[in-house]
Amino acid sequence: MRAGAGFGFVGLFSTPSEEVGTAMAQIQGLAAHAAGAELLPFRYDPGKLGAQEVEIAITHCGICHSDIHLISNDWGISQYPFIPGHEIIGTVAAVGDGVRSLAVGQRVGLGWQSNSCGECEWCTRGMENLCPAAEGTCVHRHGGYADRVRANARFVIPIPEALASEHAAPLLCGGITVYNPLRTHGVNPSSRVGVVGIGGLGHMAIQFARVFGAEVTAFSTSAAKEEEARALGAHHFVHSRESKALKEVAGTQDFILSTINADQDWGVYIQALRPTGTLCFVGVPPSPITVHAFPLISGLRSISGNPTGSPYRIKEMLDVAARHGVKAQTEAFPMSKANEAIEKVKKNKVRYRAVLAN
Repeated sequence: MRAGAGFGFVGLFSTPSEEVGTAMAQIQGLAAHAAGAELLPFRYDPGKLGAQEVEIAITHCGICHSDIHLISNDWGISQYPFIPGHEIIGTVAAVGDGVRSLAVGQRVGLGWQSNSCGECEWCTRGMENLCPAAEGTCVHRHGGYADRVRANARFVIPIPEALASEHAAPLLCGGITVYNPLRTHGVNPSSRVGVVGIGGLGHMAIQFARVFGAEVTAFSTSAAKEEEARALGAHHFVHSRESKALKEVAGTQDFILSTINADQDWGVYIQALRPTGTLCFVGVPPSPITVHAFPLISGLRSISGNPTGSPYRIKEMLDVAARHGVKAQTEAFPMSKANEAIEKVKKNKVRYRAVLAN
């Protein structure tokens, strides 16, 4: 994509004047120009719309912690300038000549992934999220803090009518991040599921686990979150700063999903698993995960991780959310206030997901 010059905030995200169904010559957004820098107005020429591409007129974009990591180049993969954002809701503004699955004006969403090779073992098995050539929506390209964005049509997902756009946007990354491991590990009404962390990911994980019929235990370092955790669907609450409370749940959980980005005594959570149980990470603690091998061996327990899901699994998740009333708790900000919203997210002052609105 060819980057252009910056521009003023006047008319930054106003409705485009061209007719519906026409791709824009230039896309406007808010870009980071250096690691950790404030986002500034930016425009770029996306070039000709590809045959399999869709251009989305963005109405909402969630702020994910991954965006903040990319802005700061915490993972060492960021290229500047770039426009963050990968929890995108909008309407189809234009489609390439080869697109038959979507129509102009249709409400759609786009998550972490915007393309894959379509030919490898993983793509042909419907596991495009594991494709070695997977393309991130805002990795080495421009994302959703903008008026429009483009992606391969296979990764542009129709949004069910029952889901409000503001509450649906975080489902496209945060939601699928917790939904996919629950499905992958076969959570069902006989399962006992623990969720570590009642935050941006955890509050959605509790809801999905409850929808699957599981007995849900919420683990949190904040005793004040018990009432909210139960309101979200948790049957039990464990204050994880109390060693006695943790000991009492030893051997009770089939599956524990850790959504936090903080260090813990992970051996305690391994002890909380029943035989054949799994501790699964979707949050990334800053330090290496260290546990003793014997509890794993003696109880056939395991440790795993899980990425986001395939387009098929995202469609499934959205349908489940629409039918069962699962939604992200959100705080909305105008797109032009993205920097303010990011600062609130960094300070954990948003409960639980910030969403930018055009």
